[in-house]
Amino acid sequence: MSRGTNMAFSRRRFLKGAAAAVALPALVPSSVVGADGQTPPSERITIGMIGVGRQVVAYNLAQFVNAPNAQVVALCDVDRWRLELTNERIATIYGGSHRCGPFGKVDRYTDFREVLARKDVDAVMISTPDHWHVPIALAAVKAGKDVCLEKPNTRSIHEGRVLSDFVTKHNRVFRMDSEFRSKPYFHRAVELVRNGYIGKLHTIRTGVPTADYTSPPVVKMPVPEELDYEMWLGPAPKTEYTEQRIQQREGYERPGWMCVRDYCDGLVTNWGTHLNDIAQWGNDTERTGPIEVEGRGVWPPAGSMWDVLMNFEVTYRFANGVTHYYKSETPYCRFEGDEGWVRGDFSTGTLDAEPKSLLTVPIKPDGVHFPLKDEKQDFLDCVKSRGRTLEDAEVAHRTTSLCHLGLIAVQIGQKLRWDPEAERFPDNDDANKLLKTPPLREPWTLEKMMGEA
Repeated sequence: MSRGTNMAFSRRRFLKGAAAAVALPALVPSSVVGADGQTPPSERITIGMIGVGRQVVAYNLAQFVNAPNAQVVALCDVDRWRLELTNERIATIYGGSHRCGPFGKVDRYTDFREVLARKDVDAVMISTPDHWHVPIALAAVKAGKDVCLEKPNTRSIHEGRVLSDFVTKHNRVFRMDSEFRSKPYFHRAVELVRNGYIGKLHTIRTGVPTADYTSPPVVKMPVPEELDYEMWLGPAPKTEYTEQRIQQREGYERPGWMCVRDYCDGLVTNWGTHLNDIAQWGNDTERTGPIEVEGRGVWPPAGSMWDVLMNFEVTYRFANGVTHYYKSETPYCRFEGDEGWVRGDFSTGTLDAEPKSLLTVPIKPDGVHFPLKDEKQDFLDCVKSRGRTLEDAEVAHRTTSLCHLGLIAVQIGQKLRWDPEAERFPDNDDANKLLKTPPLREPWTLEKMMGEA
């Protein structure tokens, strides 16, 4: 694998006088040269982090930094205050272990294209707002990078099909970045179901947190000097800046863009990709979809800046006879069979079952088994082996599509038939019109990002 280099930082959009690099402490530990069984830098997978907001600071950065076979070499964000991290803060995020970059620098950029242009970057972790996910992922695949992409991967079913096919065409390693398959209670629930311990599966129930979005008033504000707002909008419609539409200027609370449909579809897809992925996994339908869907939901008042679906109930029916109920409630996944049930609960981190013996019964050695490991390590292992991750592009597409189908059913307001092979509604043109997101702004169209326009 390639080794990160001490490249100069992009200065085109940085604040005047801002430092161009984050130099970590000069002390070089023995792990840098491969002692004590550590992976030497020349053999580590080099990672570029595109988007360094809440999710990266809370989870993604530390996970990659602590992975023994990875090396974070670049941080990128259009919001420059997020990049102005002191050596002390970098060391804190990195666990104070000097694991990442002690032999050089962690470079910072405000334009993701500069990260993708680096030949010494093997893979990227994309943690931007949702509306940027597919355009940047397509550009990364085109640039020859393997891709770990925050969920929900896409804004539409069409985007998901385009991305999955493009990843396959270019033979890149891809991972939807959801950690729920790494939760022991969900992992065991799926193995119990897939091995027939609850009998014939007939019902699945999944839930996500209930939302009650109260939109703040729209207040016109000047664009902060350190934010490239035009680049932040990218493919989304052009609109005036206000802080509550985007993100707080200080701290890492949940950002306002998660409540605005120009950038995100809300909890129905954001949390739904976590729990519905477990449902798809347990149902053995992770590479297909339902044949019927219906739903209802509650929207914010007309004219609200925060306009994502708040609460909902969706019902799916599958060709194998399974009915899946998905609703706003609490984050969990429950499988029901004719001989028992199992339920994994995210809020408590526990598994419950009936009969209780399911909690301790050993899975037969010759049964269906799945690896249980950190989602980032799953990605890194497959970058090395060129194998298929547990949540590759097609699995990610089908899981996210399940959420989109529920959203479409709520919008249409009637029961819909779905063809999971053709990925179309066979008898509803109005629903088919919702398979695509609104046209993306130039130059960030899918065709441009794939280099096909």
